[in-house]
Amino acid sequence: MTFLPRLTLLSTLLANTCLHAEPLVFTPCSDTAAPGSLCSGLNVPGSYDAQGRAIGDADAMHVFVRKFAADVPAGKPAKGTLWLVAGGPGESGAAFYSLLPTLRRSFLGFEFLIPDHRGTGHSSRLCKVEESEQSPGGRALAGAEWGSCFAGINLVPEYAGQFSITMAARDLKALIEGEQGKKKPPVYIYSVSYGTQLVLRTLQLGPLPVQGVILDSLVPPQTDARWDLSQRSHVVNTVGMQVLARCDADAACHAALGEPAATLYRRVLDKAQADPALLATIPGKNLKNFLGGMLDVPAARARIPYLLQDLDRGGEAELASVRATLADAAASLGSYPQSPLSIPLVNIISNSENNLQPSLRPGWTAADIARDEADLLFTSPLPRILLGGGLPTYPRDAYFGVLPEKMPTTLVLQGTLDPKTPYAGAQAQVRALTLSKAGKVALSTVQNAPHFILWTAPACFEQASTRFIAGKPAQDCTL
Repeated sequence: MTFLPRLTLLSTLLANTCLHAEPLVFTPCSDTAAPGSLCSGLNVPGSYDAQGRAIGDADAMHVFVRKFAADVPAGKPAKGTLWLVAGGPGESGAAFYSLLPTLRRSFLGFEFLIPDHRGTGHSSRLCKVEESEQSPGGRALAGAEWGSCFAGINLVPEYAGQFSITMAARDLKALIEGEQGKKKPPVYIYSVSYGTQLVLRTLQLGPLPVQGVILDSLVPPQTDARWDLSQRSHVVNTVGMQVLARCDADAACHAALGEPAATLYRRVLDKAQADPALLATIPGKNLKNFLGGMLDVPAARARIPYLLQDLDRGGEAELASVRATLADAAASLGSYPQSPLSIPLVNIISNSENNLQPSLRPGWTAADIARDEADLLFTSPLPRILLGGGLPTYPRDAYFGVLPEKMPTTLVLQGTLDPKTPYAGAQAQVRALTLSKAGKVALSTVQNAPHFILWTAPACFEQASTRFIAGKPAQDCTL
């Protein structure tokens, strides 16, 4: 396990000045992930103090940025700039590369700047050797790399704090301020899921030189236990039950099943528990988790009642079709060397800031989770993953659970059937931001949409984005 070469500089005296925001210098990328794109990056401190000053070596880490030039006639300047902030935590900016056609239609004439926040993609990683592109698993951990990566981080637990949300927010602020110092045309930020939390944290650090912000699939209030990550199965189940109820209310779907969808599902669950051969056909051998995952993809979600009916009859065709649909959906996002999720970063940030369970229910065990989820029909593996821990956490700082004092004009895009960042949680966050009077925040509701509107409801995204940059009021949409 190899750490940052200068990790010992954590104890160095504070630098005398704040990190200077510098413009990026873009050159042709050395990879072939996105032909025609340009690459750059910023050297940043391993840590910042509360005032944003570098602690130790000011060049301890590197944050990678990819640029897609504006689609405008040669010699013409871009009409604007859009920064795209990925979710996760642990997800790189590569999640946006295949979505460029939708983005170009939504932001005509704009250039796109896509950073990999620290710990992800081509930026500095928690495990420099095990998560390197040259390792056996590439950017993903594979085989023995899991053990050596986790063991190395645990040897120096304070290292986790270098990858906090606030540290990543300092990076993002430096990137945007440095680049926009060139006085370009209008600048906007788009973020999704965890990326919305990262952008809100960045705005807590002070105003940004941007005209507007789009928050897609907004995270709920950080201190509200109803939507903390340990409650993810309950969030997923709420959406799943809505899907079953929609089938019951639809004449054709109800007629096809001939009984309430939940009644059919419970019978299939009983059969699966009694028949190991049937359970073995389900990915992960967990029907509740599998159907919970189907809620993320509208085309797969629509087949849930018919999958249950086919499984009840002993059929295999519908399951094969659903698996193909899910595989096609995943493939639509593309696969790049920087695509693999950084599981160590997910573990550290999630347990440090977005999992209230240890303080709310100390001593909580896997058996407790099993009892808690016994009556649910749709579940997520996340509560059990977080329970396992395995890596150190960092202490919450003064920004935890707090909202920005000032915000640019902001648009929130939220699906009513989001099983990750629930619609009710987004509504609560929008109310809190509105009551704080930090700035104008509008909610655009996307009926029937799940998570990640840019991906799952592109037509609604295009409509909302074009209206937003034109200064028009937000409108709701239906998937």
